[in-house]
Amino acid sequence: MKRVHLARIPALAGLVAVAVTAAVAPVSSASAAVQAAVPGALPGAGPAAYAAPEPPCTAPTGPYQKELEGKLRLRADGKQSEADCVAIRKLQRDLNIDPADGRATAKTYGLLLVREARKNPNAAGKCPIRYGYSVTCVDLPRQLLWVQVGRKVTFAPVPIRSGIRGLETRTGWFRIYWKHKNHFSTIYNNAPMPYSQFFSGGQALHGTYGDLFEAGSGGCVNLYVEDAARLWKKLGVGSMVYVWGAKPGTNVRSWEPRDGRRLTDDELIIKGFGGENIPLMWDLNTPITPPTQQS
Repeated sequence: MKRVHLARIPALAGLVAVAVTAAVAPVSSASAAVQAAVPGALPGAGPAAYAAPEPPCTAPTGPYQKELEGKLRLRADGKQSEADCVAIRKLQRDLNIDPADGRATAKTYGLLLVREARKNPNAAGKCPIRYGYSVTCVDLPRQLLWVQVGRKVTFAPVPIRSGIRGLETRTGWFRIYWKHKNHFSTIYNNAPMPYSQFFSGGQALHGTYGDLFEAGSGGCVNLYVEDAARLWKKLGVGSMVYVWGAKPGTNVRSWEPRDGRRLTDDELIIKGFGGENIPLMWDLNTPITPPTQQS
């Protein structure tokens, strides 16, 4: 047998070590990548071992269950199932709703209507088409607002919150007659009404710090504050507003007589909520604690 000089053994061992290291390097690199992406990952495990399973969807039936089932082409029985929950949760993630828990909430349904309306909010032709001036379209059934000139949408649809039952937002043609950027309600618990644009009596388009998808207003058309700020820049005194339909769940129309005569919007709000008639000025930069009720 041919002898190997002892001095060459360490060198040969080093070559073998290098070869073995090179052979396992891709595996080690993959493991390192997994460990970097998943803290606490065990060495040597592949990426498939760290795919977190989707948590079970256990949200109960929500108030807009049947409506969302219909929109998502699920069995529209108004009862939550695991398949319903998973589909609604996916929709909520697409709409950036937090929490995305799979419950059929008013916010989920409302923001879905906004997304559906983006391409052509006036597809049903409910808002009059006028080529000589802009029309602010207030769609009470879908709780949406947009601005159009002719058939061109110049302010994309945004969600709104209109009047509750008995204090509905009035319908028909109106003009913006007064604007007040830092307004506070003088008849409704001094609630902040940023970017107010009044169009009919005490009713205005304005921002709110409350939840747009909870209850309703005292007749005003509430918007997210950032949307109200953009609309403020878009409209001026004299701008036309057209309101139609009825907010879901409200059947009493504001033009129906109450107590034997037709009351103004201000009178209706005072009757429903009381009024202190205290004028109050504020600044948009002043920290605001959202009141429990909104104008």
